[in-house]
Amino acid sequence: MRAVLDLGGRAVPHAARAPVSHASHTVHAHTVLAAPEALVSHHPVFLSATSLSFSWPDGTEVFDDLRVTVGPGRTGLVGTNGSGKSTLLRLLAGELAPTAGSVASSGRIGHLPQNLVLDTGLRVDRILGIDRTRAALHAVEAGDAAEEHFTVIGDDWDVEERARAALDGLGLGSVDLDRTVGEVSGGESVLLRLAALLLARPDVLLLDEPTNNLDLYARSRLYAAVESWSGVMVVVSHDRELLERVDQIADLHDGGVSWYGGPYSAYEEALAAEQAAAERMVRVAEADVQRQRRELSDAQMKLARRRRYAQKSFENKAVPKVVAHTRRGAAQVSAGKHRNLHADRLADARERLDVAVEAVRDDDEIRVELPHTAVPAGREVLRLRDLRLRYGARVDGAFELRGPERIALVGRNGAGKTTLLRTLAGELEPVSGELETLVPLRFLPQRLDLLDDGLSVVENVARFAPTASGNAIRARLARFLFRGARADRLVGTLSGGERFRAALAALLLAEPAPQLLLLDEPTNNLDMASVRKLTAALRAYEGALVVASHDLTFLESLGITRRLLLDGHLRPTSAEELRTFSGSTVQ
Repeated sequence: MRAVLDLGGRAVPHAARAPVSHASHTVHAHTVLAAPEALVSHHPVFLSATSLSFSWPDGTEVFDDLRVTVGPGRTGLVGTNGSGKSTLLRLLAGELAPTAGSVASSGRIGHLPQNLVLDTGLRVDRILGIDRTRAALHAVEAGDAAEEHFTVIGDDWDVEERARAALDGLGLGSVDLDRTVGEVSGGESVLLRLAALLLARPDVLLLDEPTNNLDLYARSRLYAAVESWSGVMVVVSHDRELLERVDQIADLHDGGVSWYGGPYSAYEEALAAEQAAAERMVRVAEADVQRQRRELSDAQMKLARRRRYAQKSFENKAVPKVVAHTRRGAAQVSAGKHRNLHADRLADARERLDVAVEAVRDDDEIRVELPHTAVPAGREVLRLRDLRLRYGARVDGAFELRGPERIALVGRNGAGKTTLLRTLAGELEPVSGELETLVPLRFLPQRLDLLDDGLSVVENVARFAPTASGNAIRARLARFLFRGARADRLVGTLSGGERFRAALAALLLAEPAPQLLLLDEPTNNLDMASVRKLTAALRAYEGALVVASHDLTFLESLGITRRLLLDGHLRPTSAEELRTFSGSTVQ
């Protein structure tokens, strides 16, 4: 699609596009802000991209002449992994410069990126952008009447109250403004970044996978913030619950954007109807091609018979020689026209088939093939005793994991799930207690930081499998959709979903193959088709499995044998109790 689109999916003529009356300003989640008042505009806020093209430094093209306009309302931006969703948000936010074209906005832009890593030493008030104002306030309260303090404060005398209200609205009321990022969980840091944006009050809000790492309680708070937003919002997400709260869906596919009114369920219904119609058109076009082939073949047979008959008449002198030559010449001209007519019809039928086939989506899905790593029933895999973890979580008494058990590790943000997994993987030392792993294990971390951004996908995987041949590595990567030149892309240029596929490929091709898999929020950044494939692969895996996830649907699909709740200490929980626990947090 190369036309400019408005929110309803209508093509907007080039001359009808609204002129840009304000410069575009971007508010980044990590930028220090003084929480200014939102700009007052007498015109509807909009965000647009005109003739937008973008390629990575290695020449990989992402967009070519993309045109899209977004107005007030909540827009869900969807598409398969690698389609360019995060790249588009970064272009709209001004974090990336387009190769060609331009981006314009009539208001200030706030951007919550997917993989923003904050300095763990930063204080909460610095993340919220109010540290200078707080310092000035405290100085004035202590009796320092210096003019610069009043200049910094301006009209923000209630900045601390507004900050605490924003934190409380996102379920972070217990987070003190003087705490550091290193003292909060990954999910809480996401909400901190969102709180910073809400305090800055931008006109346009761009959210990239905002529910990643959030427990159900935190997600419910984020859902409420999304539903109450009155400006322009574009949210990239694979969270169905979140996408059911948007006003329209923007489908980024094959370098273009198509619009669908309503939430994600309405989009699915409309897309299914479109695809059914497209598949019918393919069948019609295929039948037409076959018919034109038969007609061309029949015409060629008739012409061949006529030529043989004319030649026989000439040889038998059934007609005068001059008449025979005239007839033969006329027949050749007629035969050429007839043949060309049928050949043209066949070419037209093939072209219609090509158009029909292009309308049918054939989105690739990852084909995860886990190595044969069966663990005999009863064999001891993991042993813990009186384990004390950093940041306070603990495992009381003895805990064992035996055979191909499947453990679901659940708990609120900040409970210590990631800390426990990192301790089991040997990345963190326990404060005290015993820990012993008795089989080869592999850990897929939440932040996918096991890859080197400066190396290609092939080079990264080769680090984990030094004895594997280049052909073996590329064959494995092809199953994860890294075929040909894609396998040579730098990891730093990959989308979140592509990075997950590369990390999973590195983990599974590693030597030795894992008999214990530790997965920390593995469905983050995956499109729904890839989640289904991952689920099927993990169900076929014959080793032991420990999965930390807030996605109860995903956990229930894995054939979980034990559920462990980490809430200060580790304890068993039932499926019913887990649902009750999850439900109570959402209210």
